[in-house]
Amino acid sequence: MFYRETGQFKQSYAADSAVFPILQDRYGLAVIMAIAFVAIPLFGSEFLLASVMIPFLILSLGAIGLNILVGYTGLLSLGTAGFMGVGAYAAYKLSTLFPQVNILVWILCSGFFAAGIGVVFGLPSLRIKGFYLAVATLAAQFFLQWCFVRVAWLYNYNPSGAIEVPGRTLFGIAITGPMATPVNRYYVVLGVVVVMTLIASNIVHGRIGRTWMAVRDMDIAAQLMGIRLLPAKLLAFAVSSFYCGVAGALMVFLWLGAAEPSAFDIKLSFLLLFMVIIGGLGSLVGSFMGAALIHILPIFIRALPESLGLPVAAATVEHLTYLIVGALIIFFLIVEPHGLARLWQITKQKLRVWPFPY
Repeated sequence: MFYRETGQFKQSYAADSAVFPILQDRYGLAVIMAIAFVAIPLFGSEFLLASVMIPFLILSLGAIGLNILVGYTGLLSLGTAGFMGVGAYAAYKLSTLFPQVNILVWILCSGFFAAGIGVVFGLPSLRIKGFYLAVATLAAQFFLQWCFVRVAWLYNYNPSGAIEVPGRTLFGIAITGPMATPVNRYYVVLGVVVVMTLIASNIVHGRIGRTWMAVRDMDIAAQLMGIRLLPAKLLAFAVSSFYCGVAGALMVFLWLGAAEPSAFDIKLSFLLLFMVIIGGLGSLVGSFMGAALIHILPIFIRALPESLGLPVAAATVEHLTYLIVGALIIFFLIVEPHGLARLWQITKQKLRVWPFPY
């Protein structure tokens, strides 16, 4: 009764093809933005901001980048963590070589370096696909991680082999380094994620996005329609790697503060892939849902026994967390193999006709 478009008339093609054509969706988006920009920074603790929200937003951005490649273009990739590492090391080198330039500029520019590397390793996508392409991107993951360890120039010959984030300010406010507060870092990450999500939404709902989806559904038919496969696939690799590179730079500069090559290992690639699959392939909202299920839910499960005063050992809580999260993942994939985003679409469709069955 409350979620229905009766009386909401469309008077232009732009209104009819809007991303949020129903007024209630726009109201819901406004509420979410108000909570994210106002309520959470005002009432959230430092733990919520630094350990829950900032990692959630960064992982969501990385999942969006991977979803562009896997969900919208149908190209399987296991080198996401390597591309994130390229962005992190590029931002680190640029910030140390040109310290007078604002750090946000280098965080965004690091995505271009990751995009270039992604294009290079995306060249085999014209000849191979499926598991064979996954093996090629897996080779890129191992090669890039080897470079992070062996090429000392990338980490300025630091004896520890780690990259350490220098302190930088934005309009006189510290946003990186030990002087940056969680609130400042949260606002920077939130602003970058919101803007890049909006850009990704415009891309996938436009001509480029339709080209990618045509290649995903049947590349031979897309080629017969006049779509050039190599530029389309390389563009998907470039955009996906750009998003992953920016996510990697945000991860080091605004979340971890310092990182070793092990931070960009194969486990991170699989983690992001699980987020995309569970959240929903070909859905930007699903990227956020998958990141919430994989990252936020275990944190609350671990904190639940202590908040209830239950005398449960920390190791037992950790094991129970893996069991519960794993069982939930299996449950959601059985109920709806297309991910949480599809469940949300079905729920909205039922609300549009409720209390009637159809």
